[in-house]
Amino acid sequence: MIRRSVDNANIEQKWCMPAEWAPHEATWLSWPHNPADWPAKMGVIPWVFGEMVRKLAPGEVVRILVNNQAHENKARSILQSSGVELHRVEFFRFKTDRSWVRDYGPIFIRRRGPGAGLVMAHFHFNGWAKFVDWTRDNAVPEKISRKLEIEKIEVLHGDRPFVLEGGAIDVNGMGSLLTTEECLLDQKRQVRNPGLSRKDIEGVLSEALGLSNIIWLGKGIVGDEDTHGHVDDLCRFVGPRTVVLCHEKNVRDANYRLLEENRERLEQARLEDGSRMEIVRLPMPAPLYFDGRRLPASYANFYIANSVVLAPTFNDPADRMALGMIGDLFPDRQVCGIHAVDLVLGLGAIHCLTQQQPA
Repeated sequence: MIRRSVDNANIEQKWCMPAEWAPHEATWLSWPHNPADWPAKMGVIPWVFGEMVRKLAPGEVVRILVNNQAHENKARSILQSSGVELHRVEFFRFKTDRSWVRDYGPIFIRRRGPGAGLVMAHFHFNGWAKFVDWTRDNAVPEKISRKLEIEKIEVLHGDRPFVLEGGAIDVNGMGSLLTTEECLLDQKRQVRNPGLSRKDIEGVLSEALGLSNIIWLGKGIVGDEDTHGHVDDLCRFVGPRTVVLCHEKNVRDANYRLLEENRERLEQARLEDGSRMEIVRLPMPAPLYFDGRRLPASYANFYIANSVVLAPTFNDPADRMALGMIGDLFPDRQVCGIHAVDLVLGLGAIHCLTQQQPA
């Protein structure tokens, strides 16, 4: 296994991050175990995971992180009861702090040209610059790299680890990336990379992920307080030239203005070839609250797998419209609604809980 900073990468070994809809070898999950993530709902959450795995497994291998043998046994029991074909599931006994593997798991990239193959970009994780228990999560990419014998590249700025969560970015696989200023440029509240400018951050991301174009949105949706503006609750690439953007029709809702501002930014933005993108406006569900706190409920937090798209539903009249729109965008895949009212109590949903490994 080779470790090196992207600052010192050889020019012959350039790479790119494939789009989520590109073929997968596997999907990664981390079996739930931290009751603090789902207050009063921890007994329900593993069954939601069981449904997700049941839908994913026919199209690709599902790789699940568990803390130990007892944790694996519980997962196996629920998966078997859920009708999952267990020969399509692989378990890895790597201890974690939380289940949001999108944010701390490996980001797989593909080397271009001679020697083309998968490489693992290890962006560091610091608990969203908010929690103190994150060191087990941060160690996961190293363990996966060793287990799968995939080269891991430490992503640094100078000699300092560069912090990034997978939910903070979205790519079209052609050189363009979406992110938000609220998350990556924050230097006051939840600071990932102290002292780094927009130019610094763009430089690291461009080199590490093979980008030529970064599209900056403003703020994330209301309720996204843990991640502070992740783009996967807001706006997603669904094709090389097409994005979905959440749309709030109620002008009195706190999300209305910030979503309109992001629409204006997208309308002015350009793709890597200088062209404009097509913008599809995805409805928002009615606000959800728990204990007086608004939750980040959003249909944009879907996951694109080989044969299915897993999309969150919220017992909302807009569920049917959102699923229909996503289905129109992915006619080659079955769109499966996953009940996410309980999931979003953890301030995340389906995309936050999954991470793709390209084929």
